[in-house]
Amino acid sequence: MISREVCQRVLAKAVSTGADYAEIFAENTTNHLISMLDSKVSNISDRVVAGAAVRVYKGLRSVMATTIDTSESGLIACALKAAEALGQGTAAMDIVLKERLYGDIHPIRVVPSSVANAEKVSLLKEGYFAAKDYDSCITQVSGQFLDVDHNILIANTEGTYAQDRQIRTRLMISAIAEKNGETQTGGCRPGARMGMELFETVSPRQTGIQAAKQAVTMAGAGYCPAGVMPVAIDNGFGGVIFHEACGHSLEATGVAYGRSQFAGKLGQKIANEKVTAIDDGTIPGAWGSINFDDEGTPARKNVLIENGVLKSYMIDKFNGRRMGMESTGNARRESYSYTPTSRMTNTYIAPGTDRNEDIIASIEYGLYAREMGGGSVNPVTGEFNFAVNEGYLIRNGKICEPVRGASLVGKGSDVIMNIDMVGQNLDMGQGMCGSSSGSVPTNVGQPMIRVSSITVGGR
Repeated sequence: MISREVCQRVLAKAVSTGADYAEIFAENTTNHLISMLDSKVSNISDRVVAGAAVRVYKGLRSVMATTIDTSESGLIACALKAAEALGQGTAAMDIVLKERLYGDIHPIRVVPSSVANAEKVSLLKEGYFAAKDYDSCITQVSGQFLDVDHNILIANTEGTYAQDRQIRTRLMISAIAEKNGETQTGGCRPGARMGMELFETVSPRQTGIQAAKQAVTMAGAGYCPAGVMPVAIDNGFGGVIFHEACGHSLEATGVAYGRSQFAGKLGQKIANEKVTAIDDGTIPGAWGSINFDDEGTPARKNVLIENGVLKSYMIDKFNGRRMGMESTGNARRESYSYTPTSRMTNTYIAPGTDRNEDIIASIEYGLYAREMGGGSVNPVTGEFNFAVNEGYLIRNGKICEPVRGASLVGKGSDVIMNIDMVGQNLDMGQGMCGSSSGSVPTNVGQPMIRVSSITVGGR
């Protein structure tokens, strides 16, 4: 993408006013999207993002400049802008870049860009019409096929010169069902850091059926009663509750400034002893996996909470300076135009020893959240509010009728203390996580868990 020799000269200009660290991040990314609506292909588009950023540090000051001109002259002009903005000083740094080959634990067998649109459309139609034909009360279906080819280069004054190619593929089906004048939605959106081989394990037909089934089930449901009660949250995307309510509060973005409910609590018990939580960017083929982060630090498995005790934060280089701690390989950015910061990769609650049937049987009256939806959280306080996309009442230890309109309301530090049963059936769900460094692909996951007491919003 950019030669090692050019990067060395650009970095020399970046530190010319006294910076103690400089970095180049360059990318060339193609996002290919096919959409279906009203039983036909409604859109086929390619979006290309290409450019570079030069970032410099001096102590706890940081400046970043960007450019779409990745020629040597364009990069040097960009580096000088960053250097001048940082201030006056002199350079005293010998920059020698050595290429690093991290290896790739996510081999791609069939690159999506080498496959004709007709094949992708065929897969999309299979999922679309499986949802549309599922039940007569399905009123609308939308579908998308996404493949991303994300190529990056990172060079910095610590000597790193590395390149990576990240390919991700995803199928997304959404359905709307109507019963008695009431409409509800359902969705299924599997994805992975894989090529077209994703569809050896992901069935487009089952993806469509799952989306439609959820919509139909919820359209026929009554409203969820409100109150404080025990809740069983199922595996897979149920892990979003930890991701949002606790995960963001463990990112150095907030911790470094004391703006986190868990700041200053390393080594302390912050969760029930049944809770072990992990962020692991090294899972082969996983949606949120990386070979190295967007600062060139190798991805790794970080145990955040072990048997209820806080063991680690997720840290990027710059916030690590403020904290006096090394990077954990969690610096991420949507594109070159965003400043990287600490973000999650594949974050999950590790499997426990409880059986699903025992978790359900332990609840005399409560809620079974089969699938969680979106929500909001304040990372400083940990206060959250999440929708339940698919929920059922539990009576006398048995899953009963479906209920809609449920939400879970609480505080992250409370909810992880109240997780008193953890199942064995770990699974992951895919999403896009938005924060100050843009939107990045992340996996969330957990086995089924029981929260002994939480506020359920409803009617």
